[in-house]
This record gives sequence, C-alpha cells and structure tokens, in this order.
Amino acid sequence: MTTRISAHFEKQAQACDCMGSPFTAQLCRLLSGTLDRETDTGARVLGWPGEPGEDALALRLCGGLHALVLAGADAPLAGVYPPNAASPEALQEAVSAAIAHHDERLCANLDSAPQTNEIGRSAMLMPGFLTIARETGLPLDLFEIGSSAGLNLLFDRFHYRYGDGVWGKAASPVSLAPEMRGSPPDLSGVLDVTTRRGSDIAPIDVSRDDQRLRLTSYVWADQEARLSRLRAAIELANETPFALEKADAADFVDALLVARRPDRVTVLFHSIMWQYLRQETRARIETALETAGRAGGAPIAWLRMEPSDTKEPFALVSLTLWPTGKRRDLARCDFHGRWIEWLL
Repeated sequence: MTTRISAHFEKQAQACDCMGSPFTAQLCRLLSGTLDRETDTGARVLGWPGEPGEDALALRLCGGLHALVLAGADAPLAGVYPPNAASPEALQEAVSAAIAHHDERLCANLDSAPQTNEIGRSAMLMPGFLTIARETGLPLDLFEIGSSAGLNLLFDRFHYRYGDGVWGKAASPVSLAPEMRGSPPDLSGVLDVTTRRGSDIAPIDVSRDDQRLRLTSYVWADQEARLSRLRAAIELANETPFALEKADAADFVDALLVARRPDRVTVLFHSIMWQYLRQETRARIETALETAGRAGGAPIAWLRMEPSDTKEPFALVSLTLWPTGKRRDLARCDFHGRWIEWLL
C-alpha cells in the first residue's frame, strides 16, 4: 500500500480508537496491510485519485464490508464481526475472502461517500431547541440542512436524561443519556413543533430496504448502542410525518426564509456538516440569514452543532437568534453525542 493511503487508514484507525470503536480501528489497520492490486477494490483504493481523508476512503470500504454482514451476504465474514470474537488471523482471512468474492459490489460501494444520521446528536441540540422555545414563546418551524435521512427532525419524540434531569416520554423507543460534564442544561419550557423539513444533496429514504441498509452500514459494527438507536429512530420515522428533499443547502435556506410565517419561529439547524459545504455556499447561507433577520418580522433561529476548528476534539453547540443576531455558544460536546458540557 502506498504511503499516502496507508497513512490515511492509520489516521482513521486512531480516530476509531478515540471514538470507542476498537473493531473498526483493527479493521482499518488490517486493510492497510492486506489490500493489493489483485482485486478491483484493492486497485481502486491504492490508486485513489482524490484526497483519501476528505473522501473518507477507509470508511467507504468499511461500510461496504459491514453491509455484506448486515445483508446476510457473507456468513464467514459475519462470523468474525461483532458481537463475535475472532483472532486477527481469522479476521484477515475472512476479510480477504470477502473482498475477492464480492469484488464488484465492494468496488461499486466506493463510489458513495459515507452517510450517517447520528441520532445521539439530538441530545446535543435538544436543549438548544428548548432555549429557542423559551425565549421566543412561539411554535417551531424546523428546517435542517445536511439531513441525511431526516431522523433528527424527530428529536422531540425521543427521551433524554442529562444527569438527574429528564425530558420526553419514557416509553420512547429512542432514549439518549449523554455523560454530563458540568451543570445540566435547563429543560424547562414547552416545545411545539409545527413543521419538519429537511434537505440533503443525497437524501436517504428509510422506507426503502436498500437505503436503510446503506445508512446502517456506516455505523461502526461494534457500537451496538448507536445501531440500536438508529433502528429505533427509523421505526419512529414511519409514524411521524416529515418532509425530506434533495436540494442545495443555500437554495433550501433561501426558500424557507421567503416562506416563513409571522406566528412561528423559523429554526435552521444542522450538525457536523458545515465543513463539507463550499465556502461560497456557507457565505450565501450566512448572508441570507443575516439579511432576513435584520429585516424584521418573525424571529429566526440558527442552531448548529459543529467544530469551531476541525483540529478540535469536540464540537460546539451554538445559537444565533434574530432580531438581535447575537451568537451564543451553548455547549461543548462529543461528535457522536456521548458527552455534553453545558456552558450557560
């Protein structure tokens, strides 16, 4: 394997170690030492023309292998995947055989960037939605960019625990309890969600078997809690109406700002997607929000969970609420929603 590609796989392995997925870390290191040009998959990975980190190359291949397991397409591979234990030798043998046997399928899977819909991020955003509801006293028209399958549009159907504080119905199939660092957030106030709309350049329709499989395959195989809550949220998606459309993020924002209603607070939100937008798209969205917010009328809220710097090991939950247009950092948090440090 070339130095550039092997360095990428090792960097991804280190990230998996840090984010609680030792199996995926092991798999990345195994692939780094196993891939060769004897298969189309190996040749394509080794000759990858783009920037492997930006393209999440290692996770494209890991997702393809996990999809084989989830689909029941490779019993020997499933036998060495979590929750099963396997020796490094057995794992390498099964992975090498799977790549050879499913070469065409795995090679085709490299065409698509990984796409997740991390439900744990709702626990980072939910106190922000409550803050918006308390401060405006209005129902929320929700609009999400980078929605993936739109599952975080259902955040108010989940149950939450922040230390001793709880919110939501205990009977919800999705229960989120991030580690609290510092004081818990204020969970008071009444949430009334009147609109749920999301956009993505490649939206996922979880009513389709193939798209459900694709979405689930990018959750790391040894993180059963993430897999379980994703499946539970998909169940809720069948019961709660929401709209999801294929659209450019800036075009979507322009349209929602034109159509906003005077008796609602228009809420734009997103999580761990801002860095993937082109600079021109980000500038268009920021300008559109600022212009509409300063023009008066119904309040506009911009809630986001994004890293302030891609080198930081945590994300910031930030809120800008117009007409004042003042930005506040509400919390620091884990990218997958494992912990939150409320700052207010």
